[in-house]
Amino acid sequence: MAMVMRVTAVVLALLTVLAPTAFAQAPKEVVIGVIYPLSGQLAQLGIDSVTMMRMTTDFINNGTAGAMNLPLGKTPGLPGLGGAKVRLIVVDHQGKPEVGQAEAERLITQEKVHAIIGAVHSSVTATASQVAERYGVPFLNAESSSPTLTERGFKWFFRTSPHDGHFTQGMFDFLRDFEKKRGVKLRTIAIMHEDTLFGADSGKVQEELAKKYGYEVLVKMAYRNRTTSLDAEVGKVKAANPDVFMPTSYTTDAVLYVKTARTLDYNPKMLIAQNAGWIDPAFVQEMGKEAEAHLSRSPFALDLAPKKPLITQINALFKQQKDNPGGRDLSEAPARGFTGFMTLLDAINRARSVAPEEIRKALVATNLPPEQLLMPWTGVRFDEKGQNAGVRAIMIQMQGGTYKTVYPFDLASADVIYPIPAWKDRK
Repeated sequence: MAMVMRVTAVVLALLTVLAPTAFAQAPKEVVIGVIYPLSGQLAQLGIDSVTMMRMTTDFINNGTAGAMNLPLGKTPGLPGLGGAKVRLIVVDHQGKPEVGQAEAERLITQEKVHAIIGAVHSSVTATASQVAERYGVPFLNAESSSPTLTERGFKWFFRTSPHDGHFTQGMFDFLRDFEKKRGVKLRTIAIMHEDTLFGADSGKVQEELAKKYGYEVLVKMAYRNRTTSLDAEVGKVKAANPDVFMPTSYTTDAVLYVKTARTLDYNPKMLIAQNAGWIDPAFVQEMGKEAEAHLSRSPFALDLAPKKPLITQINALFKQQKDNPGGRDLSEAPARGFTGFMTLLDAINRARSVAPEEIRKALVATNLPPEQLLMPWTGVRFDEKGQNAGVRAIMIQMQGGTYKTVYPFDLASADVIYPIPAWKDRK
């Protein structure tokens, strides 16, 4: 009898070592740190993204996703962790890298979060993710576009969205195909960008690709983020008279540019923005037709819904949220936030654990198909640098106060307006 008991004990010990998850008690909740700008010039983007994540948390915790084609949400909680519920701890980094860094430290050391998602601003994402890397905590980024973020050799950093290298390549692909389609030749470019990490990296990539594809860069200049005047900069671009103007600005600066361009009566033939301020709902609401025919790169557009039915389903839920009192439609920010958040939760569910290393390994193994995404991508699959290899950029254009997809041409819902109408000809 003693021999049997000893053998049984040895067998149980071996099984515990070989399959620890079979004996581990599933956690009751999964805690996610959410670092976004809830104040400052990109506050609306942050608020919309957090609203989307809270909405997503509700239908995952309650199992109310219904017939939606999603990897989670059909049963209450995360099934891989025995129905564990998701809890968010939301913090406002105010658009300040030092605040994002401090909040990441607090979330990890005091709140004991199992993973972090954030943070819109590339400069904030850089500092916050450094903290996560130091502590060995998974950090999922859904929208920051500085290419350098996935060039740091980090083990714990993952980005679902395209970076400015992808986006800027999309801009030049568009220019090439547009020239062929319309029979025009665009030869010169002017580049203007704000001076944080986002703008500096954007301007660098744009200049490199312009030279690669044979465009002459007439102007390349930086201006101070949140400046109070762009008179000199816009005047310089107007004097250069480029065929294509490429600005990179956050919201307040994008608004200031449009107002300054009107005052100085400057109309570029074509304007292609590096997203950010140009797609902020606050910019669209304030500027509307003032930004007529402005182009922007984007990973998402609402008018893709006929080809992506999930957009209609998620948009209907988003418009009903109490934190969306105006019932605004989905924009790029919450769409990207949703995609990153679902990717992170899917990995945690597959990991069947809240252990950091298990979550990291599950993220590495991610392979979400295109039909489970809002985005016009081929899927979510991370390369060795933590960058999603399934990304695809599109071009959108402001037409009649709303953005419409104009490129790739096979996804377009409208033709490109070119050139931009003169101020005196606008209704």
